[in-house]
Amino acid sequence: MPELPEVETTRRGLLPHVEGRRVEGILLRRPDLRWPIPREVVTQLPGQRIATIRRRAKYLLLDTAAGSALLHLGMSGTLRVLPADAPVRAHDHVDMRLEGERVLRFNDPRRFGCLLWQAPGQTHPLLAGLGPEPLSEAFDGDYLFDLSRGRKTPVKTFLMDQTVVVGVGNIYAAEALFLAGISPLRAAGRVSHARYIALAQAVKAILSHAITRGGTTLRDFLSPDGAPGYFEQELQVYGRGGQPCTRCGRPLKQASLGQRTTVWCGHCQR
Repeated sequence: MPELPEVETTRRGLLPHVEGRRVEGILLRRPDLRWPIPREVVTQLPGQRIATIRRRAKYLLLDTAAGSALLHLGMSGTLRVLPADAPVRAHDHVDMRLEGERVLRFNDPRRFGCLLWQAPGQTHPLLAGLGPEPLSEAFDGDYLFDLSRGRKTPVKTFLMDQTVVVGVGNIYAAEALFLAGISPLRAAGRVSHARYIALAQAVKAILSHAITRGGTTLRDFLSPDGAPGYFEQELQVYGRGGQPCTRCGRPLKQASLGQRTTVWCGHCQR
């Protein structure tokens, strides 16, 4: 599943091509993706000008005066700006026809993504209750330490909780914990204040670097220009179970944690 850097890469790639353009029409080749597509997408969005594209967690919001189209890429979704007459491929479910003979096309083979609607001045239920953005000033070691007190859940599970902080999925949680030298199995409430400061800094560093590198190449992810991300080439632990640790050379451990594969160094991460 595309994580925050992939979604941010998509946002930045799309922005210069859609910002300020009017939506001339909507074509739905099916009435639903993960959930039914609200009628407001067809009745409210056409004729509106896209003011900007925002990201909240792993969601993209196309803001207009009438409201915002709320998109999630799911497991395999992609958004691309194409010529209006570009051939339709399998799983091209939604076209947003833009002025200038362009179309914003949503392709989603697995249909785990979504296209929903957020009315002006409202917060969609999917966005309500989310934690702070990891690259914002609201997210730091003090925040993590205070929120973690008394929690017995593993720190990796804690870090991936979207009510704690948004957008830190399996890949980047594993990489940040390695950078901070913290075992993913340690109880969140037993991580010290100093180590949470290091962890928050690691999360920011890992995510920022991944964004500059175009995200991580997943089997199903391509950026809007069709190019894969390159952060995969720099992964220290994720997907490397049994291979030598890049720091100490010992074999990396691997286990299932919260139904997710977790890889860490038993020597470097305590």
